[in-house]
Amino acid sequence: MAIEIKAPTFPESVADGVVATWHKKPGEACSRDELLVDIETDKVVLEVVAPADGTLVEVLKEEGGVVLGEELIARFEAGAVASPTDPVEKETAQPEATSATAEEPILSPAARRMADEKGFSPADITGTGKGGRVTKEDVVRHAEQNPLVTSPVSSPVASTAPKVDTVTPVFAGERVEKRVPMTRLRAKVAQRLVEAQQTAAMLTTFNEVNMKPVMELRARYKDQFEKRHGVRLGFMSFFVKACTEALRRFPAVNASIDGNDIVYHGYQDVGVAVSSDRGLVVPILRDAEAMTLADIEAKIREYGEKAQAGKLGIEDMTGGTFTLSNGGVFGSLLSTPILNPPQSAILGMHKIQERPMAVNGQVEILPMMYLALSYDHRLLDGKEAVTFLVTIKELLEDPARILLEL
Repeated sequence: MAIEIKAPTFPESVADGVVATWHKKPGEACSRDELLVDIETDKVVLEVVAPADGTLVEVLKEEGGVVLGEELIARFEAGAVASPTDPVEKETAQPEATSATAEEPILSPAARRMADEKGFSPADITGTGKGGRVTKEDVVRHAEQNPLVTSPVSSPVASTAPKVDTVTPVFAGERVEKRVPMTRLRAKVAQRLVEAQQTAAMLTTFNEVNMKPVMELRARYKDQFEKRHGVRLGFMSFFVKACTEALRRFPAVNASIDGNDIVYHGYQDVGVAVSSDRGLVVPILRDAEAMTLADIEAKIREYGEKAQAGKLGIEDMTGGTFTLSNGGVFGSLLSTPILNPPQSAILGMHKIQERPMAVNGQVEILPMMYLALSYDHRLLDGKEAVTFLVTIKELLEDPARILLEL
């Protein structure tokens, strides 16, 4: 039975996608739900799987081609398995297929990308996954055992062909350059950041917060918290709760500009910037004002795992009324975050650094963190933005205020 393979339905915020990688070639047999192709959009990579057991008959959109939602990209034959009609050909073809399978094992998408980056031949990697499938961990293990491999190794079958992509050895003093196409996600992030600087009257205000009260509270209850809720107690949940309380008091910070109108949101969807192998992504904590500390920590951990595995969906990153960006995890002491349009503000967190501070006329060494609030001056006045940031500072320096809403 012939089946049309179409691109997934894209949401309104995504105009089109690009065919990133075909994992099957025309004529190859496929199992039901086996990955056929990756389609990269501005936000996520969407996977298209085989609808049934059968054979990929024809590819209509090659890698690098732009596709629209529900556009026909391939044809599939359910229940059909390609096989030679001549018995003699079948006998000779079987050893070749077996040999090819031995030389080119099946790689997961993440494993294939890593193998290409490190210059490994798939035939040299021992797969420990189901059916001999090579996983990302197999590539990492192979890299540890072969640290001196620096260029792709041609397989015996490919060695007889003209070496178009032969890598020339690099000698001392040679100036090497490498050009690679920008991913759709990286290109979209770049476009949005430039638009934010060009369309918004962006300004940044700074303050510093004494993290000692939060750190002491966390140290005192983290074991009980993890035992009770099954998730570790981190700092992000305190910041999210402080921000939601401050947003409740200053609704303009939670608003956005739409043409000549100001849209005030009656909910607080807080975006949390997460770094991934494909670039910066901002999944959303929806209705964050109604979430507990445990809910926030569990959701952030879930988003982090999905980001590293490339499994974040478009619905995870759509919307958002305010954003938190934590550059402190990478050691940043101070920075000016860029707005995430159409939001009117973003809070930048930074490294906790011990510094001498004056407290009641005495010098004390305290764990201090710089906070940076970038905001759209078209919507927020300096007084409102500064007071908003001071409110977050006060809530964090006395965490009981968060529970008592003081």
